[in-house]
Amino acid sequence: MLAIFKREFKAYFSTPIGYIVLAAFYFFLGMYFYMIYGYGVPAVHQCIMAMSTVAIFTMPILTMRLMSEDRRQKVDQALLTAPVKITSVILGKFFAAFAVYALAFLPTVIFEIIVASYVSVNILTYLYALLGAMLLGGALIAIGMFISSLTESSVLSAILTLVINILVLYMSNFAEMINISWLSSLMEKAAFVTAFERFGENVFSVVDVVYFLSIIVAFVFLSVRSLEKRRWS
Repeated sequence: MLAIFKREFKAYFSTPIGYIVLAAFYFFLGMYFYMIYGYGVPAVHQCIMAMSTVAIFTMPILTMRLMSEDRRQKVDQALLTAPVKITSVILGKFFAAFAVYALAFLPTVIFEIIVASYVSVNILTYLYALLGAMLLGGALIAIGMFISSLTESSVLSAILTLVINILVLYMSNFAEMINISWLSSLMEKAAFVTAFERFGENVFSVVDVVYFLSIIVAFVFLSVRSLEKRRWS
């Protein structure tokens, strides 16, 4: 798994993908911090919570080539015949993408230090928001990786991932268009943004943590099954 992780992580910065994703996050994080701090609200967690929309558009870029590129270049044949577990291959790819995503929130540590030097801060509020962002990103990466495993086209993978991201993140908005009460209620509760926003309310919810972890495990498992299917086909 470590070898796969190193290979994928290095690949992000041997191509423009890693730089594009980090540049997008750093730009919007800096802009949000400037705006929030300029209005006299020393709340770094609000910067983090505002990044869900940015994640929608950057996660497809981060995950589009995770599996599809190997499939297009026939590199997956080497992985499928190598003496390594498919689960290790998938986890190596997942953690490589997740590491790049985690780096995107590195400036928030600096922001929190800046704010703490002027006013008293509640570090748990910042940590809760950061935890929520990491779980949200992990779920979106797992979904994108699975979609990437279904096609050879990186562009198609990115488009499908973007559509799915919009649906799962803002499912509560689509729920308002449905007249069936129980289905509307279920969609609202299942929406990623509903669970994510609770992390910004300074309340630690085990249910929300388990929810996101379940999504990650489920789609990592589906990615493993997708790769196993190609091994035996």
